[in-house]
Amino acid sequence: MKNFFFGFFIACLALISFQNPAQAVDLNNGENVFTANCSACHAGGNNVIMPEKTLKKGALSANEMNSVGAITYQVTNGKNAMPAFGGRLTESDIEDVANFVLSQSEKDWG
Repeated sequence: MKNFFFGFFIACLALISFQNPAQAVDLNNGENVFTANCSACHAGGNNVIMPEKTLKKGALSANEMNSVGAITYQVTNGKNAMPAFGGRLTESDIEDVANFVLSQSEKDWG
């Protein structure tokens, strides 16, 4: 019986090890996606449509957009003057650009 459970445990570990690992965030891809799709309105972390809603750390915090999840949701679904990119970009691209935006906000886009 002990051998059965040990064998079952080993088999489960083997199955888990063959699962695809979570994709790593690609900040270089995020920067490319940002340049191609976002920089017309958000160059340098600014906002040409609504100047008070920049991508700078303080503004992101004030607008509760200071997490990858919040940015991903906004990019995917759009809001106000910002169009939705969910139909144009892959989920991976959206996650990468959200991580890029958050990483740049920590540096105040400097």
